[in-house]
Amino acid sequence: MNLSSDLKKRYTKEPFNAREAQRMAEFIAWGPIAFQASRLMVKYGILDMIRDSNNGLTQEEIVEATGLSEYAVKCLLEASLCIGTILVDVDTDRFTISKTGWFLLNDPATRVNIDFNHDVNYEGMFRLEESLLNGKPEGLRHFGDWPTVYEGLSQLPPHVQKSWFGFDHFYSDSSFPEALKVIFDEHKVRTLYDVGGNTGKWAKQCVAYSKDVKVTILDLPQQIKMMEENIKGHEGADRISGYGINLLDKEAYFPKYDGQLDAIWMSQFLDCFSMEEIVSILTRAKAAMTDNTRIYIMETLWDRQRFEPAAFCLTMTSLYFTAIANGNSKMYNTKDLEQCINDAGLKVEKIHDNLGQGHSIVVVKKA
Repeated sequence: MNLSSDLKKRYTKEPFNAREAQRMAEFIAWGPIAFQASRLMVKYGILDMIRDSNNGLTQEEIVEATGLSEYAVKCLLEASLCIGTILVDVDTDRFTISKTGWFLLNDPATRVNIDFNHDVNYEGMFRLEESLLNGKPEGLRHFGDWPTVYEGLSQLPPHVQKSWFGFDHFYSDSSFPEALKVIFDEHKVRTLYDVGGNTGKWAKQCVAYSKDVKVTILDLPQQIKMMEENIKGHEGADRISGYGINLLDKEAYFPKYDGQLDAIWMSQFLDCFSMEEIVSILTRAKAAMTDNTRIYIMETLWDRQRFEPAAFCLTMTSLYFTAIANGNSKMYNTKDLEQCINDAGLKVEKIHDNLGQGHSIVVVKKA
């Protein structure tokens, strides 16, 4: 296994002494409760109040400020003290925020992850074991009877949609500025297929960045309808079109482009499929390519992350794919993705690393 230098430090040697390891084991055992207690400390503004206070706050001051019962505040404070998000002065009984609590409040990725895990994953994750054994997203039944979350995305409750898209867009959006430079400044792309383009967010950025590019979004018909509504009135929308396709259908081929197709863009897309399905998709993409066409695969490959917390988030996200999304995909490492590329009769030309929140762009050409 190939790991970045930071991941080697963390994953190849024991990081804890015995007492620390025991505490981590208990933290895992009580993890669901620690999560909910911490979420409520954020929701009710208790961590904000403690952070913004000059000398910390007492339990009584928090009760008065929040309107919660003394019992509720006491339970949350004591749990948070043991979780590690707050500290206490034993002489004054005043609570102050810890470094962990500060990150819980101020790290944008953490806030997005909290909403995503509570609204999208939490209840369905109870069926993770069934999902692993059956190869199906058994936790998705909590929301509806769809084979994957993507068919049901437009029908999810509004607050769940908000958290799902917030999670999806947060990680891709941070990489878009650098990705645009790769696509349009370095590679001079003028015609592009945006595969799995969702709401058209990337397509809108493309037509705003380049006045020459024409973008065709390939996605499920229901997603194309959402996209068409989303781009209305946007400058450059006349250079965005949609093509409805079920990419899980092995007989569904990419449309032939009338002229030179410069690029096929796949951002946070292939992680939605099994390796077998990825090979099928890439094989059909290859059929639409010329020798000058390049596939640009933007993914958060977990083994290429500069910082260990990112790898942790990504491997946990794999289990969202298992229980909720589709039952058979994951956040891939470089070796697995490259195997799929090679099996499709393609080869890696170049990899751009460390874009935004840990994305890589894998540039692929015909073998």
